[in-house]
Amino acid sequence: MNTVTITRPGLAELVQRVGAVADRRLSARETAFAVADLLRERPPGLDILTEEERLGSPDSYVSRALHAQDEFSVVAVVWRPGQETAIHDHVSWCAFAVLAGNEHETLYRDKGDHLVEIGRADNRPGDVSGFAPPGDIHKVRNTSSEIGVSIHVYGADVGKLGSSVRRVYELPVIGSR
Repeated sequence: MNTVTITRPGLAELVQRVGAVADRRLSARETAFAVADLLRERPPGLDILTEEERLGSPDSYVSRALHAQDEFSVVAVVWRPGQETAIHDHVSWCAFAVLAGNEHETLYRDKGDHLVEIGRADNRPGDVSGFAPPGDIHKVRNTSSEIGVSIHVYGADVGKLGSSVRRVYELPVIGSR
């Protein structure tokens, strides 16, 4: 087991609770929803990151692995206003909780030679969700005027992989729904 753990308020408890879910060996979708329920019940506080870490970077959003092991990873993402991801999907299930800011998410379906927008969501502080591939193609942008912070739990070891992203999509987006 590869473990990268930094002592932070609430992290040990979160890791223990997620580990108990992972030990149940549910399907990816069921695991994502069960971990989302854990985050909804007791999300970590902003103090899981230091004040300096919560500033993010003027260059792009920052993903910081807080814990990584074979079964799952806990990652904090910090977004300054206007920062966004590329359109991408993931290597595994994911559950996330928004702690600050507004993460505007645009969802897509891959049609082979193009993408089609299939939905949008504004995820605000306290919002929690979970998903599992396939069907997890999205782009996320901080549309608030404040720095955004979210906690993501992925069903993969981002310490080994370097990222939770499986593929970045550069296909044209044509139409919607």
